[in-house]
Parts: sequence; C-alpha cells; structure tokens
Amino acid sequence: MPDNYLPEVRNQYEALPYPPCNPEDDRKRLVLTWLEDLPMINHYCFAGKQSFQNGFKALVAGGGTGDATIFLAEQLRHTDAQVVHLDMSEASIALAKTRAQIRGLSNIRWVHDSLLNLPALAAELGKFDYINCSGVLHHLADPDLGFKALLSVLKDDGAIGLMVYATSGRTGVYQMQELMRMVNGSEADAQRKIANTRDLLASLPATNWFKRSEDLHHDHKAGDAGIYDLLLHSQDRAYSVGELFDWLGGEADGAKGGHGMHLEFTDVQRGRSPYLPHMVLGAKPPPMTAALRKLPLRKQYEMAELMSGSIITHSLYVTRNAACTAPYGDAAYVPFYYHEPLTGEIAAQVFGSNKGQPFMLRHQHSGVSVMVNPGKYGAKILALIDGKKTFGEIFDQFRAAWQGKAAAPDNAVLFADFAESFEVLNALDRLLLRHPSSDAAIAK
Repeated sequence: MPDNYLPEVRNQYEALPYPPCNPEDDRKRLVLTWLEDLPMINHYCFAGKQSFQNGFKALVAGGGTGDATIFLAEQLRHTDAQVVHLDMSEASIALAKTRAQIRGLSNIRWVHDSLLNLPALAAELGKFDYINCSGVLHHLADPDLGFKALLSVLKDDGAIGLMVYATSGRTGVYQMQELMRMVNGSEADAQRKIANTRDLLASLPATNWFKRSEDLHHDHKAGDAGIYDLLLHSQDRAYSVGELFDWLGGEADGAKGGHGMHLEFTDVQRGRSPYLPHMVLGAKPPPMTAALRKLPLRKQYEMAELMSGSIITHSLYVTRNAACTAPYGDAAYVPFYYHEPLTGEIAAQVFGSNKGQPFMLRHQHSGVSVMVNPGKYGAKILALIDGKKTFGEIFDQFRAAWQGKAAAPDNAVLFADFAESFEVLNALDRLLLRHPSSDAAIAK
C-alpha cells in the first residue's frame, strides 16, 4: 500500500479498529446503516429505476470493520451484484471478513489499500454504480483529494453515499478534543490518553459544553475505540451545510468552484427534516416560518442547522444530476411506506384526524412536530398506498369510489392536493418512490 495516508491515523485504526464490534454478534442480528438501505439508494440515486441486477457494483471506501459492507452484501445476496470493501487497516478488514464468513456472504471482494489510491486501482477494480464513503473524508489531510479519488471510479450515472462530520452539533466535541490535547501534552501512549479522557469525563461539571450535548454522542460509551475516535483523533474536521454546498455542489446551489454535484441530505432516522426550518421549529413556529419556507433550499438548510444544533454528522447522497431523485408527480411511480411499520390505514387515521384541516403531526421516531395541511383527499390517498399500486392506479381507485356531485378530480388535481402530505412524509424518509421497472423486492 502506498504511503499516501496519514501514518498516525492508520496506526489508530490498526490498534483500535472502528467501529468497534464483536463478529459473533452477527449470528444474532444485522447492523443496518441508514445510507445503504437499497430503497433509499434507489429513490435518491437512480430515480427509482435501479434493479440492483445486471452486474451492479458497489464500493465501500474506508469500510472499517464492515457495517456498511455487510448490510449491502446481505441485501444483495440473491443478486449478481458485487461489493468491494476497501480499507487501509488490516485489523479492521480481518474483523469485517470474519463477519462476512459468519453470515455466509460470498459477494464481497476485499482490498487492503487507501482510498487515495483509487485512481491507480481503477484499471483493476473498474467503475462503480454506488460508492459508500462514511466517516472517512473528514479524516484525510486533503478531503478534496479523497473526493476526487472517489469520482475517478464512479460511473457517469453512479452515486455516492457520503457522511462527514457536522460543525454545529460537534461544538462540544471539538472543545473536548482541544482540552485533551492540552491535558495529554506529549503523552504518546494511547491507553494513557484514553485513561486520562475517562477520568476527565467522569468529573466534568454540568456546564461543560460536551456534557451539555452528551446526549447527541454515543461513541465515547462504546469502549476505547469509540473514545479515541471521538475525542482523541489526530485528524478530524467538520463542515457546515453551506460549506458542503460550496465544496460539492454546483451553481444552482450558489456554489463557486464546487464539483457541480447534486446533494440530497438525509439525517439518520430523521431524513431531511432537521434541514427544514418549519420542521425544526416545532409545534408553535413563529409567524416568519411561512416566509422561510419560500427561501432557496440551501438557505433553509443553513438556517435549520443553526436552529437545531443537533446535526452531528451530514449524511447525503451525491449524484451528477438532480433527475437522479425519483420524481413526485409522475403517475407511473409506486409510492411505499418505509423505515417503520406504517400502513395506509394508520396513515389515513393520522392525516384524517382533523377532517381535512391542518393538524399537528407528532412523529415519535424522529421527534418531529410539524403542522401539516393534508388537503381534501390526502387521508384517502394515503389509505390506498400499499407499495404495489402506482399513483395512477391509486388515483383510478380513488375516482372509482367517488361520490361527489362534481366531476372526480384528475391526476393533476390529486397530485397538487396530496403534495404537502407527500412532502412531509418524504422529508422524514417514511414515504419513498420506485418505478415498476425496478425490482419490486427492494420495496419490501
């Protein structure tokens, strides 16, 4: 492996493989990673038309101990797809391999190398439909060099699932990192540094910024590897959402000199709701909220990040074209509920609770409270969503039961009426779209 990585970072992950795991746990449960859910990838990266057949290739760049790799490979087990796991830590790869063996997965190729060497590996590995790079670029001396390396092996119509640290939500983390650099000084022994950190964590006053925000962070509770990665890392930087648009986005996002990519943000369990002011401001938003909703999305995202303070990582899909996201308003698409056991009947009860008038949606799993206008027909449309019927078929079924004196509404009217209900549930990533040309199995 070439010397194009930071030796101290590599040494850390050899001594403390990350994320920490016990391979034997794979006998009992499958670790799910948010970005690697195939229905999510299909909706945001392939316009809902990806079957994940025909030689689909995925790369996990900086795959660590294998969470994303194993989840992808498990979902793709019965396809002809291949997953490539690349990491610079032999210790991490060894753990990931053991997990794959326990699960009987044979669709993974293992590569011990740095992602910075991907351009040189392109002839051997080929190009990929999907690349996961989660929690890696922010540990590089030159993150942009790393992103360019990913682009060098990405197909023209491919997509990247990216996670990098977020500035606002990690304010306390960076104060703690600075404190530990002062405390540890010239100390070189990793275990001594970890012990010092544990001692301080146990005695910090409640006014400490890390203690104030401790409920946002969990790594330091997951053993030595977690403490080191969160609070003692030698190479660590974070981004605001605006910085990500400037770095990766295009002119449409107000970026100057960016990579010209399209960005779709989706926070774990919350979708893009923490990036939308009207979904952050809660049950009693101020009068200005309506005006904020009319601002460009980038401006809304930047405001919401500062309003919330709870975004500790930015998870996003990066594609070369906005058309990669499945389009709302096309009657050929199939809507389906996702991420929790939601049915059309339950959704209809909730959205019909105020007889077509605006109501307060309180979403338990995400913690979001938001005022929603379900429209005249929203509840009835939600009741007909079963993950099998297209919007066209749903609207035809709706019209077949029409008992109004006026003519039944056409598709355009129904799409307009249902738009806010869809936007809210889609912002939570609880309602996604796929095209019938894709493999229906991914919507299950």
